[in-house]
Amino acid sequence: MLNNVAAVLLDGVHPFELGVVCEVFGLDRGDEGLPVYDFAVVSAEGPRLRTHAGFDVVAPYDLDRLDEADLIAVPAGDSFTDREFPPELLKALVRAVDRGAWVLSVCSGVFAVAAAGLLDGRRCAAHWRHLELLSRRYPQVRVEPDVLYVEDAGVITSAGTAAGIDACLHLVRREQGTAVANAIARRMVVPPHREGGQAQYVARPLPRATSDTVTGVLSWMERHLDRELTVDELAARAHMSPRTFARRFQQETGTTPYRWLLGQRVLLARELLEGTDHTVDAVAVRAGFGNAATMRHHFTRWTGTTPQAYRRTFRDPECTLSVWTGPRKSRYAPAGSGRPGDTPGSPAAPPTAVSSDSTV
Repeated sequence: MLNNVAAVLLDGVHPFELGVVCEVFGLDRGDEGLPVYDFAVVSAEGPRLRTHAGFDVVAPYDLDRLDEADLIAVPAGDSFTDREFPPELLKALVRAVDRGAWVLSVCSGVFAVAAAGLLDGRRCAAHWRHLELLSRRYPQVRVEPDVLYVEDAGVITSAGTAAGIDACLHLVRREQGTAVANAIARRMVVPPHREGGQAQYVARPLPRATSDTVTGVLSWMERHLDRELTVDELAARAHMSPRTFARRFQQETGTTPYRWLLGQRVLLARELLEGTDHTVDAVAVRAGFGNAATMRHHFTRWTGTTPQAYRRTFRDPECTLSVWTGPRKSRYAPAGSGRPGDTPGSPAAPPTAVSSDSTV
């Protein structure tokens, strides 16, 4: 369950990264039928903190507030890459994960999570500028290069500012369903879903076509998920050869056309399972899988659970795509994680970060 959220600040906090957490979890959207979180801003170093931008912020809560949070978010901060973190903060982060709460970092906040030992043996994301330093300083951490965010056993790490938005919406989607995450994204005017394995925006020498680009093809693909699509057809629409299109697609999205299409189809299937009465067979056809067996195969690989189990968890009988009916317990946390809603034998969700190893 995700009701109680705390953003913990250190001296030098970056205002924008703090604002990401505040915008997703600190804004009252109850008049739209969306969840209202018990949100608190916590200081780890005294009530008044200096921001990276040169002004001060006053945090009304101290570290004791973290012990009741379902989610502790650690925004980025100045000099996080080479500073010591308060021992009491690190202990609080460990206690949170031990009792089944979430810990989420935005950009360089990952260094505080790593200092707590929570990333030892876990996969994590980091801003591309910090990858080498994080790997060198914390060799037990499995740093995933060039991804937006990673979820692994109760800890979510994100690569940069915009990736922090993606990570927060991913957690909302995981705990409270696609309808809630999409509604929040609409209010924020941001994409409702970007897979964790999508490439970070590292500068690359990418020549631009004078007509249609990969971006235009992506929009077209989203509108035609129920069609049988081939790389040849997509390349022709982009006015490129198939090899050039496949290479450009990989460079701009970090994955293959096939993998990207699968992810979008799974996302559409989740929306339909949550917000319609369509049978699983009908959902499979509408989402472009063709039949229930194929959808079940891909859906389970991507989400860690079956379509039927997903619908039971995230959809109430009176639910629609635009109305949130209350908090739901997630049954899909990794086995033994202690996540609220875990039951013996419930399906386990693998660490979430889509890799780019699929072939076209």
